Amino acid sequence: MRPVIPYVTAALLFGLGVYGVLRRRNAVLVLMSVELMLNAVNLILVTADTTARAVLPHSGQVFALFVIVLAAAEIGVGLAIVLQLYRLRATVAVDDVPLTEPADSSEVGAGREPATAGPEVGR
Repeated sequence: MRPVIPYVTAALLFGLGVYGVLRRRNAVLVLMSVELMLNAVNLILVTADTTARAVLPHSGQVFALFVIVLAAAEIGVGLAIVLQLYRLRATVAVDDVPLTEPADSSEVGAGREPATAGPEVGR
């Protein structure tokens, strides 16, 4: 097997993932781009394991399994953050995420209507 083809494919996948992380504004698409980069790393690990005979057999496949577990945990936490962001801001645009807390507590929720319990029944 020629290892050049999987390495070039992994480099293209990783490049697409980096482009997606840098250019996308939607948080879900950024998470998908991170998954592309992790899959490229998995491809490199498995290819290196099959082409180079290491001291530990199947070590690249074991590391790829750890990367898959890490990716699953990252998606779980990432989607929870995206859902909470959507509930608070009604958008998942990365540009609209505030990076710092407001200095004054009166600025929290500025410009939004206060939440009401609805019409009171029985009065």
